[in-house]
Amino acid sequence: MDKKKVIIADQINEKGIEDLKEVAEVVVDTAITQEELINKIKDFDAIIVRSRTKVTRNVIEAADKLKIIARAGVGVDNVDVEAATERGIMVVNAPESTSITVAEHAMGLIMSLARKISIADKSVKEGKWEKSRFMGIELNGKTLGIIGMGRIGTQVVIRSKAFGMDILVNDPYITEEAATKLGVKVVDKETLLKNADVITIHVPLTPETKHSISKNEFELMKETAFIINCARGGIINEDALYDALATGKIAGAGLDVFENEPPEGSKLLELDNLVATPHIGASTKEAQRDAAIIVANEVKKVFIGEAPKNVLNMPVLDPETFQAIKPYLTLSEKLADLLIQAAKGNITEVDMTFCGELADFPRLEVFSRAVLKEMLNSILNEPVNMINAPTVAKNRGIVITESKRSEAEGYKSLIKVKIKSDEGELSIEGTAVEEPRIVRIDEYWVNVRPKGTMVIARYKDIPGSIGTIGTKLGEHGINIAKMQVGRQEPGGEAVMVLTVDQKVPADVVDEIRDLEHVYDAVYVQL
Repeated sequence: MDKKKVIIADQINEKGIEDLKEVAEVVVDTAITQEELINKIKDFDAIIVRSRTKVTRNVIEAADKLKIIARAGVGVDNVDVEAATERGIMVVNAPESTSITVAEHAMGLIMSLARKISIADKSVKEGKWEKSRFMGIELNGKTLGIIGMGRIGTQVVIRSKAFGMDILVNDPYITEEAATKLGVKVVDKETLLKNADVITIHVPLTPETKHSISKNEFELMKETAFIINCARGGIINEDALYDALATGKIAGAGLDVFENEPPEGSKLLELDNLVATPHIGASTKEAQRDAAIIVANEVKKVFIGEAPKNVLNMPVLDPETFQAIKPYLTLSEKLADLLIQAAKGNITEVDMTFCGELADFPRLEVFSRAVLKEMLNSILNEPVNMINAPTVAKNRGIVITESKRSEAEGYKSLIKVKIKSDEGELSIEGTAVEEPRIVRIDEYWVNVRPKGTMVIARYKDIPGSIGTIGTKLGEHGINIAKMQVGRQEPGGEAVMVLTVDQKVPADVVDEIRDLEHVYDAVYVQL
């Protein structure tokens, strides 16, 4: 087996590089240009970047072997995640590496504003002694407003509590239980802006958050308020911020990030009530070391066939959970495999229903991705995996629906997959409480292990029908190992699943279809 190759395009801690050398050939080129990267990326299985290198669509489309793009930091603004997803390439980062570092930096900016440390330092170094000019405020008893309660926001809570601050939080994803445990109060954004003495932002830059702090928001804030942004430039409208600071609408701002970096020519830099740092929130030796180790470990996991934990473009499960649901993942693949072999025509819709206890599982997309992956790999030449399966299905015009149902019709859990094509519909249900089993085909109950070679026939449930099918197989030297029959009423339509010992040629399946009282027959290999 060829040794895997990793290119490190930006400077990372040496410990991460050494860890990677255990499993791969490592090329470090921290001065590589976009054009050079496009020409070279085809030779690499992984790329690690920080902020300098842009992993664009052009880079991704030039990659032949690339399996993983790793960002040794939190954001992935410099990675085209959509293009990577389309190609089935994992994108990972190291979100936990900088949580403490960025939180500490936010607290540093807060302290600098509260005690006017930055401008006082400048004054003293200019030979002045302006004690009365630099009257500050205590943080004790003040209200801190945190917009975004992820890892970093949580660390800010811990530190601000040590200063005796009361804390308001605006985050749609935090539960009341989690808020109570942290000792914070969840409020809407307007309430936070009106009541906070200090506001700190810890959300990603998205179309929804871009300029989400602008003129209207500054109008709501106290004139004594400070605002801090160690997240991403562009969340705060900088023109509106300048007006608010210059007119005294708010008391001060601390920025580690800007819309344009460096912020050359920005009017904000002329203001004494702005504390600015050059995007160094994550720049500590400890954070950079941890980020390098984390992404190196993620790449190593991919190379040895394990699942990384910080994947941004697919659901990730911890090892214990994965082992618990593994039988249902296998079942999902088996159901899809059987359906795609039994179906006729071009698939237009895939409907998945998760029933019983399984309906409470929070990451059901894991199973739906497994179904789509198995189906699409059977009909497409392009590689499809758990990452790009939904995108590939969407691009082919396949409508995907997912639903949950508390009732599982006598079983603890069921997965039902129904496909529609331009020639009809077919559904199949299965369970995996003890082992994967198919329990229903359309409306007919059966009990079949999804394994081996099978013939599935629809026929009229009258005396002799089963015998004629068995006889036809016998004429061609095909032995029946097991038989399952499902029907709704005597004399009506029924379904027969025959597990056989030999491959069934297509012309033999055609002969079975041509038998009297047989409506249809298909051959599947699981």
